[in-house]
Amino acid sequence: MSKVFVFDHPLIQHKLTYIRDKSTGTKEFRELVDEVAGLMAFEITRDLPLKDVTVETPVGQAASKKIAGKKLGLVPILRAGLGMTDGILRMIPAARVGHVGLYRDPATLKPIEYYVKLPADVEEREFIVIDPMLATGGSAIEAINSLKKRGAKTMKLMCLVAAPEGVEAVQKAHPDVDIFLAALDEKLNEKGYIVPGLGDAGDRLFGTK
Repeated sequence: MSKVFVFDHPLIQHKLTYIRDKSTGTKEFRELVDEVAGLMAFEITRDLPLKDVTVETPVGQAASKKIAGKKLGLVPILRAGLGMTDGILRMIPAARVGHVGLYRDPATLKPIEYYVKLPADVEEREFIVIDPMLATGGSAIEAINSLKKRGAKTMKLMCLVAAPEGVEAVQKAHPDVDIFLAALDEKLNEKGYIVPGLGDAGDRLFGTK
């Protein structure tokens, strides 16, 4: 079974409070999501392997470290995942970025893939799948399916806020994918919204309704 990590760093929790606040406007909301994503990148990359290197400083040689192992890839789920991508890229500028687009079938309410574009070296990368909200888990499960079908072997899921129902669904469908969150909320309501949540992340990021 995959592990679930909820980040309790004070800066993440402080900024998340303003993200949740319904009075926070689009500009500030966008900036806060970007900042929290960058902070979460510190935590989600904590276990990256390092290798020993030697560099020449202005005054001598220094025994130092560089990141080793698999190269990283970021895969935001369109469209809300885009709001977190730049914040992570500032921390990991060498990461390649793919995209997965999904829409909800109006009859079955299940997510349908409509767009996938990934780096060519899929099998050589560890991917971070990005979506602000993990509600029912349907979109995250389908996005991970899309990556696995194209050869991805290692990935993590990063979300701002999740409902227990969504976490359980992803763990059941993909027990090999660990989940990283800023908050694990109470439940889903009858409309499938996370309670207390933060509303529709895409609409709040892009100023749409």
